[in-house]
Amino acid sequence: MRVLTCGQWAQRVPGLDFKRVNGGLLVQDRDLGMVSEAELRVVSKRQPTEQELRDALFCWKVAKFVKSNAIVYAKENMTIGIGAGQMSRVYSAKIAGIKAADEGLEVKGSAMASDAFFPFRDGIDAAAAVGVSCVIQPGGSIRDDEVIAAADEHGIAMIFTDMRHFRH
Repeated sequence: MRVLTCGQWAQRVPGLDFKRVNGGLLVQDRDLGMVSEAELRVVSKRQPTEQELRDALFCWKVAKFVKSNAIVYAKENMTIGIGAGQMSRVYSAKIAGIKAADEGLEVKGSAMASDAFFPFRDGIDAAAAVGVSCVIQPGGSIRDDEVIAAADEHGIAMIFTDMRHFRH
């Protein structure tokens, strides 16, 4: 063990989150940002409808507060399924779909938010299988082109935020 002299700490350090980890302390920027409609980038061939855009922005806000790997389904300004805390984004998507089905809610035509980029197309394929029509995500994967191509193949509108919400 080491004792470090840090001087007087403020009661609350603005903009930083502290997490205790085995043998140390993780300091990360607090997720304070929100994205406006003007900052969004539609990267798919298909543009989202007005309702899909509203639902996408809504579930993006919800995803900010869900433990990663977060997937949120929303339809008509209502959360219909949330999957979180899984090792795989695909499993989070499947769980969100199961939760929606358990409540008797229809996923078809919903928007899906992911708190971080899709590393592979399988998340989009899983979303298409349950009828998701619009996806909002940060983008930034080395395989973004493959993921966008999957959205285009399925006729899904895809929106990039260029901002991630990754919560541990």
